[in-house]
Amino acid sequence: MDDTKDLMSIGEFSARTRLSVRMLRHYDERGVLTPASVDPRTGYRGYAPAQVADALHVRRLRDVGFSVSAIVAVRAATGTPAYTEALDAQRAALEEEAAAARGRLALIDQLISHEGATMSGITVTRTTVPATTVVALRGTVPTYADEGRLWAALVPELRAQGLQPIGPGGCIEHVPEYVERDVDESIWLPVAPGSTASAPLEVLELPERAVVVARVQGPYELIGEAHARIQEYLEAEGLTAAATSAEDPVEAKVFNRYLSDPSTTEPEDRVTEVCVPVRG
Repeated sequence: MDDTKDLMSIGEFSARTRLSVRMLRHYDERGVLTPASVDPRTGYRGYAPAQVADALHVRRLRDVGFSVSAIVAVRAATGTPAYTEALDAQRAALEEEAAAARGRLALIDQLISHEGATMSGITVTRTTVPATTVVALRGTVPTYADEGRLWAALVPELRAQGLQPIGPGGCIEHVPEYVERDVDESIWLPVAPGSTASAPLEVLELPERAVVVARVQGPYELIGEAHARIQEYLEAEGLTAAATSAEDPVEAKVFNRYLSDPSTTEPEDRVTEVCVPVRG
């Protein structure tokens, strides 16, 4: 470019865009934001006024968490469906991070306020749950946090089969040990006795059971702490969990009851019961 009278120095461009000189040099080296002109003798970079809009776009993408390499790809997709898909995916990732952070904050608050004592948001008791008829959908999901995939599949099946839930539902964990991936679980909803269902759904007749239950008020990320509190209770009371292997009957397995609708309840207000059937 021969006419450089309208070009801005890197310092001026930095002031206009609120991107540091260091980052502008880095973006140039990585092909994110190339100056309009570079003096071959001094190496000074010059930026055109029209590049301010490009720089602001780069800054916004950086501020929502895109890496340098991702910014290049996302900007190249501007104006195409791939651009919107990339933003949607980043939004989902940020929401997942925010949920995890809320859970950690809730646990920290309780540890600070109730060091060495039972946490205010988690109460553990021994009780008996009545016999229940439930309709269930079993599947394997990547992690415990991916349980929502099963719920997304269950709801249309219920409608298609004309099944009407009669209360809040939950989740059964089929493997006693904690796993990091490939979680085998069933989600369920209570239905009227005598109900029938077709595959992929099944009706389970669950008998009356003695359980130790941890009632959690707060985000789902506190469920892990609920299990810790249950284990402490079992040891203190000399109790043993009923399930010891994946082959144990379904009524012996750990299950959750979700007493709040996550679509209408804020994470800090959700109520969950983590239930461990016990022997004797």
